[in-house]
Amino acid sequence: MSNTLTTKLTSFSDLSAEEAAALDAVCNDTFTVKGRDLIRVGDRPEQVFLVLNGWACRYKDLPDGKRQILAYLIPGDLCDPHIFIFEQMDHSIRAIGEARVAAIPKQVILDLTERYPALARGLWWSALVDEAVSREWLVNVAQRDPYTRMAHLFCEIWLRMCQVKLTTGGTFDLPLTQEQLGDTLGITPVHVNRVLQRLRAEGLVTTRDRRMTIHDVDALKAAAEFDPRYLHLDARAAA
Repeated sequence: MSNTLTTKLTSFSDLSAEEAAALDAVCNDTFTVKGRDLIRVGDRPEQVFLVLNGWACRYKDLPDGKRQILAYLIPGDLCDPHIFIFEQMDHSIRAIGEARVAAIPKQVILDLTERYPALARGLWWSALVDEAVSREWLVNVAQRDPYTRMAHLFCEIWLRMCQVKLTTGGTFDLPLTQEQLGDTLGITPVHVNRVLQRLRAEGLVTTRDRRMTIHDVDALKAAAEFDPRYLHLDARAAA
């Protein structure tokens, strides 16, 4: 079975059997990590991490102990495929709960992009989408009210999980605590709880056992004022 990165990139363009096999081959060196950092601020990574199962997040800690989560990495996401170009990491990446990760040496990434132009384009596309998501998150935290920004985040995660075929209807893994949601949305855990209670009371979502079910996707999108164009998804990804 192809890995989730292959699934993700094929939503952008069809990969040849040789290209898909090349991606699968880079997933031989895997390990499991639980609730600890893969990369820290100041590190100079010599390898790129690919999330195969589970979740991770990009984050920055402030001197006063506060934390801002900058992005979620779900199965199929590479942790900064071009980061070895920089001298040092300017943020940290941590597994959320238990995650299975492939460690890919930087030379392997360089060889893949030189040998397979279609893969190179796919990785560029993925990196550009990551930048688009970062811009949308900035708008989310700066301009939307807490109810709208939470609904927006859930719509985004659902669509991204659809892309890698990890949803069953409106149900998908959501291994996040209320504290982590607060660190993402810029609100307190108490406020997170209030907004979640409102979304549940309106019949839009339920959460149980680290999974979320969206009962009415269109209604949640309306509540979020959600425009998915920034994700640049092929229509077949959410079919």
